[in-house]
Amino acid sequence: MTMSSDPPGMNVDLLSVPRQSMLGRLLTTQEAWIVIAIVVLGILVSLISPKFATSGNLLNVLQNACFIGVMALGMTPVIVSGGIDISVGSILGLCGIMLGVVLVAGWPLPLAILAVLALGAACGAFNGAVIAYLKLPPFVVTLAALSMGRSLALVVSQNTVFYEFGPWTDQLLELGGGRTLGLPNVIYALAVGIVVLHVLLTKTRWGRYVFAVGGNEDAARLCGIPVEPIKISAYAFSGLMAAVTSVFLVGWLGAVTNALGTGYELQVIAATVIGGASLVGGFGTAIGAAIGAVLVEVIRNSLLIAGVNPFWQGFFVGSFILGAVLLERIRSSKT
Repeated sequence: MTMSSDPPGMNVDLLSVPRQSMLGRLLTTQEAWIVIAIVVLGILVSLISPKFATSGNLLNVLQNACFIGVMALGMTPVIVSGGIDISVGSILGLCGIMLGVVLVAGWPLPLAILAVLALGAACGAFNGAVIAYLKLPPFVVTLAALSMGRSLALVVSQNTVFYEFGPWTDQLLELGGGRTLGLPNVIYALAVGIVVLHVLLTKTRWGRYVFAVGGNEDAARLCGIPVEPIKISAYAFSGLMAAVTSVFLVGWLGAVTNALGTGYELQVIAATVIGGASLVGGFGTAIGAAIGAVLVEVIRNSLLIAGVNPFWQGFFVGSFILGAVLLERIRSSKT
């Protein structure tokens, strides 16, 4: 069978832009409604407590959102392809511990970062391979990986807290906690990640294949699309972005423990889904994941600023997840 660059059976509507006004196009996207929700929530909280709208707090919100946002970028191809990855928090923690171990061992920072990125991608690829070739449910595989990652972090670190990173300590702290042109460095990492993922999903054959696999895996296979390698690459990308986050997060915190990244998987999945990614696969955007991460952090920060019990955070995040899924269902029923 001769395979074209755009396989038959692919939902090309996902990759095409409707011919309508720019304003009309923006108002039909979930990203636009999330931005509106962020603005409205920000205004309401500012009326309750003017501290929310201060430049210092807004910059803090943006910085915290970027850590979740970078990981949400990695989660996007996984969800678009019809999968889920709840091991990203453990991969983040394992990569952070490994970064501390190799730096203390005397590795130069650039080599240590490359090793950590390779480890994250390898962990993701392992998840993808088990899911793709053993046909096991993604939730079960990544749940097992979550436990395995935490255990390996304990084994590698011997339950040690790393707060000194050898001769490269200052450089690591500057990378993760420093600023360029007045903005935290992690913001630039998120911006670059958005551009890279957007190009990958919309301008490359790999991106079209990811959408095709998520839209209809059986049809994609009949069209000659290498379904298994596509799934592995999607999970490898998720692991890679978790590793990138670990470098910036460890540098920002100035220390790393075995608990690093605990609970992040919920926030990452929430950001991705709230940003418009469909849990049944076939749809998702880079900018949507980033905007979703901002909303999740705005919710968390707003509760703290307003003096609401922080235990309510999960309730509100869960409510927004339900709302996002419902909005996606309504939107799908009209197409």
